[in-house]
Amino acid sequence: MPTPRSLLLLLLLATPFLLLPLAAAAASVPTSNPDIDLEYLIKNAGLDDATPNDPEDGAPDFPDLDADYEDEDLFGDDDGPEEDSSHPSAADEAHVLLLTAANFTAVLAARRHVMVEFYAPWCGHCRALAPHYAAAAAALAEQGVDVALAKVDATEEHDLAQAHDVQGYPTLLFFIDGVPRDYSGERTKDAIVAWISKKLGPAVQNLTAVDDAEKVVTGDDVAVLAFLDHLSGAHSDELAAASRLEDTISFYQTTSPDVAKLFHIDPEAKRPSVVLLKKEEEKLTVFDGEFRASAIAEFVSANKIPLITTLTQETAPAIFDNPIKKQILLFAVAKESSKFLPIIKETAKSFKGKLLFVFVERDNEEVGEPVANYFGITGQETTVLAYTGNEDAKKFFFSGEISLDTMKEFAQDFLEDKLTPSYKSDPVPESNDEDVKVVVGKSLDQIVLDESKDVLLEVYAPWCGHCQSLEPIYNKLAKYLRGIDSLVIAKMDGTNNEHPRAKPDGFPTILFYPAGKKSFEPITFEGDRTVVEMYKFLKKHAAIPFKLKRPDSSAAQTDDSSSTAEGEKSSGSNPKDEL
Repeated sequence: MPTPRSLLLLLLLATPFLLLPLAAAAASVPTSNPDIDLEYLIKNAGLDDATPNDPEDGAPDFPDLDADYEDEDLFGDDDGPEEDSSHPSAADEAHVLLLTAANFTAVLAARRHVMVEFYAPWCGHCRALAPHYAAAAAALAEQGVDVALAKVDATEEHDLAQAHDVQGYPTLLFFIDGVPRDYSGERTKDAIVAWISKKLGPAVQNLTAVDDAEKVVTGDDVAVLAFLDHLSGAHSDELAAASRLEDTISFYQTTSPDVAKLFHIDPEAKRPSVVLLKKEEEKLTVFDGEFRASAIAEFVSANKIPLITTLTQETAPAIFDNPIKKQILLFAVAKESSKFLPIIKETAKSFKGKLLFVFVERDNEEVGEPVANYFGITGQETTVLAYTGNEDAKKFFFSGEISLDTMKEFAQDFLEDKLTPSYKSDPVPESNDEDVKVVVGKSLDQIVLDESKDVLLEVYAPWCGHCQSLEPIYNKLAKYLRGIDSLVIAKMDGTNNEHPRAKPDGFPTILFYPAGKKSFEPITFEGDRTVVEMYKFLKKHAAIPFKLKRPDSSAAQTDDSSSTAEGEKSSGSNPKDEL
């Protein structure tokens, strides 16, 4: 993810009055440099063509609903979401500590439990979190929980943010005795309070009174209850161990038949019995496995989430941080969703614990638009696709009539790796005669993976500032290397084109594919983005040796002497910047 950055520019300057005479003198003196082509480039390519190699303008990963972008908020909502009655109002931050480098260590030493939010003032998601975070701090203080909630302005406290590997905003870390761990819950007051309470409270809570049990049934979104013979002993220990494996769900135990009945357990049922209760259509799920911690935790993980989750800013962490990475996504406009959601929900029952089912409201500008754009979905037509997650980011589009049978078959084929992935691609250009060859998803195999060519490929984004700065330099490199049949200089718009062999880490990403080695991973160029440095990189890694095809030196000198004055008058440019 892009983070706030500083630009480091190294400029080598020489006065125009000295540069031309020195270059002419150097050309007339024999050199011992074995790479005459390199010397030629150093003299002619210009010394001021570097673009800064600081963090990339943008990352091409799945739209991250957990963090903000510096240049552009993913959802285009700079002011944060509008308030409504279901969200806390403007933040009263009386219970939130403001940390800086001056007091950070002291606060963590004084308080055993501290949650810290690393934020940026311009971050829309940070502003949306602020009232929930403040309300959680107030609620925990009122309950007397031994925890402090604090925040750090990462744009001011760069060293603190870097020391804790902050990659995006907001980042929430929970410190126990100074040791941090990531907060992976939803960004709401209730979720934060529940998560911290779970961390600091007993692993399993005893329910002995019906009144207390009723509060759990009506208050908890998800709860696990074990109906035991005893509130201590081997079964209780297994339940506690399972609870420690599950951060977000509260575990309870009881020996009371009346309490068990509230959780829809038959009071005469064989003990130990375990049920998971949810506030949704599928309210009750009964555990039928061996009473071991790992089996119970696996049961809870598979059944705690809804059969289908609507993608929002609040639910995104639960979806994308879930250990189940494979997803089936339904894209539909709100008025059409009622036709398809029952089919997807029924399908999901057969794949609990194996696949996540996600509904994306297509006409929701905040979420639907950016997510649809990422997957290359245009128009409002209902779409179903399978997605493997960010690690390999493969997607598979469903084609055909959406029915229970076709959805089950599609999901099963997805699990068994029987589907063919889809990749975005612009149309193949009709002509491709420029020095920098244009590559699209459909033509990458033919151009980049040609075993007879060494290929340098820039993956860029049209909106990327560093890509725009690199363009004239990259064009100049290609101009110098034109006519070398074994070498191709190419570029691909990474926002409109995808290919499994050209995965950018950000924009721009420059990848090199040596001839005869296309089955290997490409080599990433990480040097200064100058003509000279990229030339050195190519000379080092090219499988086929090459030499520049320079103009005849005497002809070049004659042409230079006859046109210098006129060229300087007409353009004011340095003639040594051109071939």
